[in-house]
Amino acid sequence: MASYLYYLLPAVGGYALASLYFLKNPHILHKKKQTAFYCTHISHRGGCGERIENTMGAFTHAVEVGTEMLEIDCHLTKDGHVVVSHDENLLRQTGQDVNISSLNLEELPPYREILEVTFKTGHFSTGSDRNIALLEDVFHKFPHIAVNIEVKENNSMLIEKISDLVKKYNREAMSVWASVDSTIMENCRKTFCLLCCQWQNSSMPYMFTVKRALKLLLLYYTGLLPFVPLGESFLQFYLPQIINREYIPEMWILRSRLVIFLIERLTLRKGMFKHLRDRGIQIHLFVCNEEQDIEAAFAAGATGVMTDYPTLLSNDIRRRTQDT
Repeated sequence: MASYLYYLLPAVGGYALASLYFLKNPHILHKKKQTAFYCTHISHRGGCGERIENTMGAFTHAVEVGTEMLEIDCHLTKDGHVVVSHDENLLRQTGQDVNISSLNLEELPPYREILEVTFKTGHFSTGSDRNIALLEDVFHKFPHIAVNIEVKENNSMLIEKISDLVKKYNREAMSVWASVDSTIMENCRKTFCLLCCQWQNSSMPYMFTVKRALKLLLLYYTGLLPFVPLGESFLQFYLPQIINREYIPEMWILRSRLVIFLIERLTLRKGMFKHLRDRGIQIHLFVCNEEQDIEAAFAAGATGVMTDYPTLLSNDIRRRTQDT
């Protein structure tokens, strides 16, 4: 036994030292990612705490107050239009229990006049614009604003049409694929272009999926992260402290204070975040609708914060800049 330890301990010690060294100096093994934009201010659903979510009115307001990225979700109408909506079923948003995929574009109902903010229970938003927006209109009006496009359903036609619109408006460098599902993400990254009639890999940057994020944590805690190449350019997840306060999860296990405490301890690792930043990977924490949450996200090492209240976030960033 002692003879094994004689060889094992130096090997383990050498591995730990090498891992720590490359964790702090990732440029030796990896070329730093260079995205076309760097965002500290991200508006969730277009800033749905201050205007009706995912409308052109919300997007316009968010951009006017200083947002650098619009976070949106897309679905496909019956007649093939890509529209911006968080839900496929419109009951919550419009009061009508219908699916977007069952309606033509002109049949889509307007949003409710007053809509509750999902991540701030008891708070509501309103606005003069209550129309469901087209993705094409977002691209046309905001050519220089980054857009984070989350795809929630494995719909090949939806993914193809989004990809075609991205290429039509020359937005591959300013748009981001996002999905929690690895299978959907794989399909997003390899799409069939209807314009050029061929399969091709998208050059759009993309987010970590849930599965990939869990693998990232495993790599970090085993010391392997510094040695593994990463294709993703963005890591995005809930700020743990908002769970069960601003956001009530459906999964019963996430309603345990102990579980949330452990998640916070395991995920908000400044060493890991610094390593990712040094490799050019941006870290976005959401949904931060209170000053204390914005402060906590930046203190944890986030490069950007996602909020329903773009004015609140702009004021915090402005104050932070003045203080420095």
